[in-house]
Amino acid sequence: MLRLDGIAAGYGRTNCLHGVSLEVREGEVVALLGANGAGKTTTLMAISGLVPVRQGRVVFQGRALGGLPPADVVGLGISHVPEGRRILPRLTVLENLELGGYLRRDRPALRQDLERLYELFPVLGERRRQLAGTLSGGEQQMLAIARGLMARPKLLLLDEPSLGLSPKLVVTIFETIARLNREGMTILLVEQNAYLALRIAHRGYVLEAGRLALTDTAPNLAQNPQVKSAYLGG
Repeated sequence: MLRLDGIAAGYGRTNCLHGVSLEVREGEVVALLGANGAGKTTTLMAISGLVPVRQGRVVFQGRALGGLPPADVVGLGISHVPEGRRILPRLTVLENLELGGYLRRDRPALRQDLERLYELFPVLGERRRQLAGTLSGGEQQMLAIARGLMARPKLLLLDEPSLGLSPKLVVTIFETIARLNREGMTILLVEQNAYLALRIAHRGYVLEAGRLALTDTAPNLAQNPQVKSAYLGG
């Protein structure tokens, strides 16, 4: 579904990624692991058109995405749930969700999707008229994921969904991600909690200083001594 071929990307005059290649197959959860500053977030931003790809190619369902603005990338079927949630605090829960489906014109299906998301995240249905900025951190993360799903993506990019959440809420979020995948959603997951990420992922990649250091199945990465020492506390 998605392929990165030797991409270099970054900010200003500095590249943060140096020849990164990876792929995500339809129906997979793929984990992207690495220390802070390794280039994980930049990888997602390069895919979604938020930072320029200076070398190599990003290909989605056979189409090169080079030079496309982010709105066009969303229109092709990629939703990006950014680190830090980035919900709009002065808009209601419902208004945030409606913005997630802004590019869509199938209004009856939008209403159906809203109801499905309220079933997936009941607290959002209960608080649909509440200002998003008054939600708890976990509720805001649920809203950020739900807003991304409102575009009906084929591929969901998730950047640090557990960041700043209590252990109980982290489990809830990961159960939801696993459920979405079981229902057919393809997911590229950047996550600081490598243990949980590898539990729900099919395969994984490890970035170090903007370069690909390891790739394997998730079970093999979970048993890899280098990964266990660096990311799993083993």
